[in-house]
Amino acid sequence: MHTTAVVIEEPKRLALRRVSLVEPADADVVVAVEWSGISTGTERLLYSGAMPPFPGLGYPLVPGYEAVGRVIAAGSASGRSVGQRVFIAGARCFDDVKSLFGSNAARLIVPGAKAFPLADHVAMDGALLALAATARHAGWHAGATPPDLIVGHGALGRLLARLAVALSPGARPPTVWEVNPARRTAAMGYSVIHPDDDDRRDYRAIYDVSGSAGLLNSFIERLAPGGEVVLAGFYDSLTFNFVPAFLREARLRVAAEWRADDLQAVVDMTNAGTLRLDGIITHRSDAADACQAYPVAFSDPECVKMVLDWRDAA
Repeated sequence: MHTTAVVIEEPKRLALRRVSLVEPADADVVVAVEWSGISTGTERLLYSGAMPPFPGLGYPLVPGYEAVGRVIAAGSASGRSVGQRVFIAGARCFDDVKSLFGSNAARLIVPGAKAFPLADHVAMDGALLALAATARHAGWHAGATPPDLIVGHGALGRLLARLAVALSPGARPPTVWEVNPARRTAAMGYSVIHPDDDDRRDYRAIYDVSGSAGLLNSFIERLAPGGEVVLAGFYDSLTFNFVPAFLREARLRVAAEWRADDLQAVVDMTNAGTLRLDGIITHRSDAADACQAYPVAFSDPECVKMVLDWRDAA
């Protein structure tokens, strides 16, 4: 079996080409991908060559961990049915390229247990579910304090804010800081403001999704005593002024990768309509134009989320 896939051949060299697929087992499903997302975090690091080394990383590789598609073949032990729409958070199904991530392809083979059934109404917006799971893990795992300030109104910031509203009905919604006026839209039940317009200095939990290491001191100065800064972006290194943190007994926490229960929870919320994903995807490109779509996703400040449309690919 073969399929068309986005392949990062080596740092800074991207291609769309045919790759070989492994044979599916009885527990597997074959999925015809409809849409997949481009990650401006992980995929930017893979493309630039700045991804920290870890087991399984190498080139050439198929990137991506955000795919929505239809099951076109289901093994007898897969637990899935032909025709189901599913979300796939990465695949390891390629013979001739690395498949550490592996969702940006026209066809995928994954165990049925890793194909999460979606309601038909979810459609293209389902490509956001890995980010939604990341947001849920950051703010709602055991012992976490949900955000009352979110820094950055990109895709992850919007999902954090929407989850806060959905999971705490009647509570005071979070405030979101955003310096780019083009990104202050699409708020649902919360406010998005420029940080200069906010004089509040009693935030209990500040979540940074901007990835800007230079802003840490400004967060700490806005904390209530004993407050927490949650680092939910990706950073090379961080420094901060000790005295303001000392005076507030500030806490710093790094949000780790989502887990299976996070993904299942946001899938359930999305299927039920309690978590809305609409209005976050701003750009869509045919998969045939993937090599042009990636630079836009990485560099256009108005591109909150780029999705590739694979429905005409094979």
